[in-house]
Amino acid sequence: MDLPYLKIKGRSLLPVIQGGMGIGVSAHSLAGAVAAEGAVGTIASVELRRLHEDLMRPLRRLRDPAASAKANLIALDREIREARRIAGKEGFIAVNVMHAISGYREHVLQAIKSGVNAVVVGAGLPMDLPTLAAEFPKVALIPILSEGRGVQLVLRRWMRQKRLPDAIVIENPQFAGGHLGATRLEDVSNPKYGFANVLPAIRKLFAELGLKADQIPLVAAGGISSVQEMREIFSLGGSGAQLGTPFAVSTEGDAHINFKRVLADATPKDLVTFMSSAGLPARAVLTPWLRRYLGREENLRACASQDHSLCPSQTECLVHCGFKDGNSSSGQFCIEAQLAAAQRGDVQHGLFFRGAGQLPFGQQIRSVRDLVATLLCEAVWTSTENRMPVMAV
Repeated sequence: MDLPYLKIKGRSLLPVIQGGMGIGVSAHSLAGAVAAEGAVGTIASVELRRLHEDLMRPLRRLRDPAASAKANLIALDREIREARRIAGKEGFIAVNVMHAISGYREHVLQAIKSGVNAVVVGAGLPMDLPTLAAEFPKVALIPILSEGRGVQLVLRRWMRQKRLPDAIVIENPQFAGGHLGATRLEDVSNPKYGFANVLPAIRKLFAELGLKADQIPLVAAGGISSVQEMREIFSLGGSGAQLGTPFAVSTEGDAHINFKRVLADATPKDLVTFMSSAGLPARAVLTPWLRRYLGREENLRACASQDHSLCPSQTECLVHCGFKDGNSSSGQFCIEAQLAAAQRGDVQHGLFFRGAGQLPFGQQIRSVRDLVATLLCEAVWTSTENRMPVMAV
């Protein structure tokens, strides 16, 4: 490898973080495989109970938010322990917790209790994370942000709590997948989020706050798929890259092969941005369900009413859900149900989050080892034999 290592909590890691992807897209298989290679493997904590039939079976009868929340914590513990078995004791395993979920605090503490090396938080500003994890100084804390203002807010608050982030993921919403760091659809492609603008600006902010330029590693996320792009990030002051979609379609990815084929086969014209029910812009593949939804979106949002506030799945997975709360500015669908359908390979009814960047191997389904190697300029076997499994029917 001709790139510097990523230094987190005294560990020297390959400068690659595998992004957290829910529901169940990055669970124990993917995170364990990535960590075993010496990079950062990440489990997405949201709604992991859906990967465990023994937990789901009684919930179908109960339809009780408290029971679902408890099952999710059990599932999170299982996934972390299994990822650890795959990665070994030296593997660096993180858990991504969305700040927007109802069980944010419980998920953070469960992840730490189950033995993760790091907690990564996105979908909101984790102002309270240092206090929440105050008794666990050995666990790395990594917020996901998109521009200098958010970084400044988080740093000032964390410094008052006498803790700094162990790294910061800087997500460019123009290229990232899933929930995006911009607050409005019209801001998604704003040049202000470009790495050439944001990374130097944050380094300048560090100086203003009395921090060393390299004191907090900055990890770029969104649209990175080659060693050339990795080198560009380092030239701008970055310390590594976070990738989601390229790992989601890897052999070890936890989602169904249909999920991988939808993402791998998608072209730029197949991708759309829209408002999620979480109240954030999102990017996904225009599959049959999403096409139908967007065709009805205007009417659904016009009919949204706070007088009929009810979680249709009775899971209460989000603190603020536009569908449940009748908020017409947000998406009007059950995001938990649609993402779960995608993870299990239901092409007709699933919501398939995807980043906008090119995939390193095109339509091929390749191993985590191949992906990490090609990002770090190592020789990679390029044969396509047995690398393009077909979609299941």
